[in-house]
Amino acid sequence: MLSSVPSTRQSTLIIAEAGVNHNGDMATARRLVDAAAEAGADLVKFQTFSAKTLVSAKAVKAEYQNRNEAGNSETQQSMLQRLELPKESHFDLLSHCADCGIGFFSTAFDFDSLDFLNQLGLPYFKVPSGEITNLPYLRRVAGFGKELILSTGMATLGEIEAALEVIEQSGCPRDRITLLHCTTEYPAPYGEVNLRAIATLRDAFGVAVGYSDHTEGIEISLAAVALGATIIEKHFTLDRSMPGPDHAASLQPDELRALVAGVRRIELALGSSRKQRTLSEEKNRVVVRKSIVASRNIKSGEVFSEENLTVKRPGSGLSPMRWDEVIGCLAIRDFAADEEIQL
Repeated sequence: MLSSVPSTRQSTLIIAEAGVNHNGDMATARRLVDAAAEAGADLVKFQTFSAKTLVSAKAVKAEYQNRNEAGNSETQQSMLQRLELPKESHFDLLSHCADCGIGFFSTAFDFDSLDFLNQLGLPYFKVPSGEITNLPYLRRVAGFGKELILSTGMATLGEIEAALEVIEQSGCPRDRITLLHCTTEYPAPYGEVNLRAIATLRDAFGVAVGYSDHTEGIEISLAAVALGATIIEKHFTLDRSMPGPDHAASLQPDELRALVAGVRRIELALGSSRKQRTLSEEKNRVVVRKSIVASRNIKSGEVFSEENLTVKRPGSGLSPMRWDEVIGCLAIRDFAADEEIQL
């Protein structure tokens, strides 16, 4: 189960978004599962929909879809029909995910698909950015009593607040909701990512916040984890040169592996909010810090001054922070040059 209020030591949930990058081919879908599992992702996510239910017959494709399928003048509905994941295929993918040790996940885009995924027993549901203003959809998915991931691409704070109100009134408490900050463009321009909005969403709504990354590369996802993202969702493909609307803005398997490894390293590096000396630092403290030492030979009874004292490594003697205390004192014995001073 997802945790909506993670501790600083909880693992980031990494969702490898296969989406429609299977191109309607089950062999490719299974290979995507393999790649996500080998990369170490927690979940591999597909999309469940009926093209005729999702879009009207005359709906045009998005600009990025036209750009990535240059020369293909089909409608959005025709394109999506080629990319539908048949219901029977879900059972095969569920079984294959179990064999590979990775969780199966899918986003539903219509009521029938929502109900179908609920019947599969999925413990969580993803509300895609395009459905955040779909009141009937929000009521339906919130009524399942499952944990929700609500993507906020294209949304204002007011729209997010309205969606959360509907979801809560429909039976899903806020502590079971995780928002995903998102910029809905493929690829998303770096200048429009606004990662600081992660903190804004967390503070405004009192929920955990993740990041759905549509930028090129892995750096922005890593930065999001450092800023407190509890979920990272990232599109991936077997090969960016494959035909299809989403391949060009997706990671390839080696990049997905690098993303997962990077996230796990950042989790370790985030560590504790306490500022204290660590175990590995302790052994270096004496070597790196300095002590008050004689800058030349000093006779017993001589007055310590800036002319006969200096500061050098190691830090095993009097700390230079006691410099003012030492200046003006009398030497209790002879000290050789570079010898640590004693009072």
